[in-house]
Amino acid sequence: MKDKPICYVPERKIPEIFSGVPTFLGLPKIQSKEDLKNYDIVFMGVPWEGICTYGKFSGCELSTKNIRNASTRYGAYLPEFDLDAFDYFTGGDFGDCAIENGNYDFSFDSIRKKYSQILEENKIPIVFGGDHSISFPLISEFAKKHKGKIGIIHFDAHMDNMESYGEEKLARCSPFYRLYEDLNIDPTKMVHFGIRGPRNNPNALKTAKKFGATVITGMEIKENGWLNSIKKAIEIASKDTEAFYVTVCSDILDIANNPAGPPDPCGMTTYELAMMLHECGKAGVSAFDFVELYPGKDPSNTSGHVATWMSIYLLVGLTKFKFNLK
Repeated sequence: MKDKPICYVPERKIPEIFSGVPTFLGLPKIQSKEDLKNYDIVFMGVPWEGICTYGKFSGCELSTKNIRNASTRYGAYLPEFDLDAFDYFTGGDFGDCAIENGNYDFSFDSIRKKYSQILEENKIPIVFGGDHSISFPLISEFAKKHKGKIGIIHFDAHMDNMESYGEEKLARCSPFYRLYEDLNIDPTKMVHFGIRGPRNNPNALKTAKKFGATVITGMEIKENGWLNSIKKAIEIASKDTEAFYVTVCSDILDIANNPAGPPDPCGMTTYELAMMLHECGKAGVSAFDFVELYPGKDPSNTSGHVATWMSIYLLVGLTKFKFNLK
């Protein structure tokens, strides 16, 4: 790729996606749908925070900016594998979709329209949120593109499969219930991965079982090992499907590894998550999102750097898959 992101190049010029906001990794800015044809990997932001389900609003709509700001420190070369993803792929930043605060209908329709442009061009989308409710329109469009033949691996401490939050059916605690109901999705190909702790509703596990979704708890991952656990998840999401989607809520990570997340202990380390996402890449993941960072809790933007690293480990794994590399 021409002008690929490389660290420690003092004369390098990094384009802006908006005034004062750099593109992800300093990649080229994708100006229009027509420009999509020039890129293999397309990054997109969804600066959305819907209804708050506990306490005050978290500010997670700011994460698309914070992740991009953190990302300019990096390229996509990993010495562990002696591999640079952009020696093989081209990549660009398509900016953020239009959002209207408090308006689910407008905002989710906007997400679908911009995301479907990426899918129509058969590009690989990587999306940053935003709260986890955005995964409903994203995965729904992805399933439509693949005519229902998809699997889903949902990395999270929490099930996010409540039927509603009061009268609100699109809240961040409900996207996977909406996906259970989606006619283009087979819930038996869905894996809730890393679920743990007392911030889960007692009905959530029952609901997953009712629809046939698989639950692999955080304790199971620790006891059985991250490699065996992710291989099990990939097998379920890949069997009799043509594509699988990975969605990551930041609180899959232990709070010690994720200062911009909720205070949920007993979670994954950054090493475990990076390697599990790398395995997803090696298995041929077709789409990815990373959501639920609360920037106000993280003045050093540590979690913005973590989100960037996790994306690169997945992307390098995908490079191995697409180009038959070891």
